Amino acid sequence: MGIKGNKLRYLALRGDEASVEVMQTDLRELGLAMRNLANHAVMVGGGVASGTTFFKFLASMAAIYLLVLDRTNWRTNMLTSLLVPYIFISLPSALFSLLRGEVGKWIAFISVVLRLFFPRHFPDWLELPGSLVLLLVVAPGFFAHTIRNDVVGVIICLAIGCYLLQEHIRASGGFRNSFTERHGISNSLGIILLLVYPIWRLVLHFH
Repeated sequence: MGIKGNKLRYLALRGDEASVEVMQTDLRELGLAMRNLANHAVMVGGGVASGTTFFKFLASMAAIYLLVLDRTNWRTNMLTSLLVPYIFISLPSALFSLLRGEVGKWIAFISVVLRLFFPRHFPDWLELPGSLVLLLVVAPGFFAHTIRNDVVGVIICLAIGCYLLQEHIRASGGFRNSFTERHGISNSLGIILLLVYPIWRLVLHFH
């Protein structure tokens, strides 16, 4: 009985060690993939600044994708309205300036008019995008320039990404389920991409 018990404990320890080794291997591969992605972005873009622009564009497009998905097929209970300030901070400068100018003002004006006078014809899925454009137009310069271009904005993006990732994993019933359920891979990858830009910026900031 004692021998069997020792053997079972030995097998359990071996199983735990194997699980730890697999997890460490996965983490190393993930880190290597992130480094390769960063290096390729820098080489393709021609420098660190271009790599930052690439990751910023990638993150904002992922946030827009998740925002559209939440309004159509995803229908999650997560606080996806946090994607609005994330997009506000991570939106590339050229697109940000365009939407903050006359184009954005007209879009915001039409959205407000529709919401006020034709509420029945204002679809629910346009509410958050309309709020985003309105935020872009009316945001004070302190938020539109200082916070956006400062490490504070990067930390805000990182906090939003981490929150949405842990909420998504919890709602899916675990990390593995978050990739195996319907639309799981696209949703999970979209949220993970939210972390790429702030992590890249923080690495450059503290390097």
